[in-house]
Amino acid sequence: MTELQNLLDDFNNTRIWVELGALLGCMVVAWAISYAIGRGQPKESVWFGRNTLDGFLFPVLALALVYGARLVVAQYQPVPLLRVAVPVFISLAVIRLFALVLRVVFPESGGVRLLERVVSWLAWLAAMLWIVGLLPTVLSELDNITLAFGKTKVSVRTIIEGVLSTSVVLVVVLWISAAIESRLLKSHVSDLSMRKVASNVTRSVLLLVGFLFVLSAIGVDLTALSVLGGALGVGLGFGLQKLASNYVSGFVILLERSLRIGDTVKVDGFEGVVSDIKTRYTLIRSASGREAIVPNEKLITERVENLSLADSRVLLSTTVSVGYDSDVGAVQTVLKEAALGVDRVLKDSPPSAHLSAFGADGLEFTLWYWIADPQNGQSNVRSEIHIRMLNGLRAANIDIPYPQRVVHVKGGIVPALPADPSDTGALVD
Repeated sequence: MTELQNLLDDFNNTRIWVELGALLGCMVVAWAISYAIGRGQPKESVWFGRNTLDGFLFPVLALALVYGARLVVAQYQPVPLLRVAVPVFISLAVIRLFALVLRVVFPESGGVRLLERVVSWLAWLAAMLWIVGLLPTVLSELDNITLAFGKTKVSVRTIIEGVLSTSVVLVVVLWISAAIESRLLKSHVSDLSMRKVASNVTRSVLLLVGFLFVLSAIGVDLTALSVLGGALGVGLGFGLQKLASNYVSGFVILLERSLRIGDTVKVDGFEGVVSDIKTRYTLIRSASGREAIVPNEKLITERVENLSLADSRVLLSTTVSVGYDSDVGAVQTVLKEAALGVDRVLKDSPPSAHLSAFGADGLEFTLWYWIADPQNGQSNVRSEIHIRMLNGLRAANIDIPYPQRVVHVKGGIVPALPADPSDTGALVD
């Protein structure tokens, strides 16, 4: 506890108001610089946060200014307050970096809050040990505790430092990939599918480079990964063949753009809109709200109907029967006017009505019409057209016949039917 005692003695033997003024001045300058740079920047950014003070730039600038003030003031008097402020701002910067990057990269993840708390507790614990002077002792004790992995012995300190280094590198890599996606890809790549594949490829490459950098930094021989690569290749050839095929198919779909986010497709009788294309599977959402998870290999190897690939327009049809004595021209006019009265029906490709069959109960007419927004639903536009057709046929006194059947009785006497339907008495021959 000698370090803590020296720190307390310095507090008693210094002009604390000088350090307090220097600390407040550094914080004000850091806030002013962050505010001046952050004006006009998008909200929820990693550098500036929501209101400048909760961004990453403020603690970094404050740390640099406080460290510089500590070097200057230390020439004239002890600086216990500024010594304490340095680890505090370091911990604050680490917490802000992890929290803000994870919120940007994983905005809907439920585990981000828990990870933020873990990082916060570890950062403040390290800062406290640093302030009281116990950090070197704790690190030394961790260095004496070793774990054996085969013939290799690794200290707990090395493992902890490797985990921390990996975490920092991965967070920085995720930050860079998110910045590339939000700043470069959104402004230069207008196609959503190409932006998705570029984002996935950029993040994968950066994570791989960051992982190799961490392994090299903690002393792992990268040549040993060649054996792992060979084993992985054998595994992909056998047990992971389907998984690898789905991942490769996902990149092929995104690169060829045979399917794009927002397209209306039909796979195995399931029709809906492509809501997202992952590297392993594709999400298709139907008009009823159900979602289908389709492996990407299935979209490559099997027949898929893309209703939006060449043209977003969709041709719909409705069939209705009318009496045999109906005027064919009048029926066609009523059907076409019913379709033209609906706003979603395209007027540049006018609807058409044709006598499609001579049915058992009447003449069967089929109405064909085009819509340009199938993602907004098809049943609703069909229903509106059906109502208009029914009202139009009734207004024109065109009969919509009920199904009729003729029964022939052979070799017997037809029983007399009661005149009153409510009469339930026995029929008399």
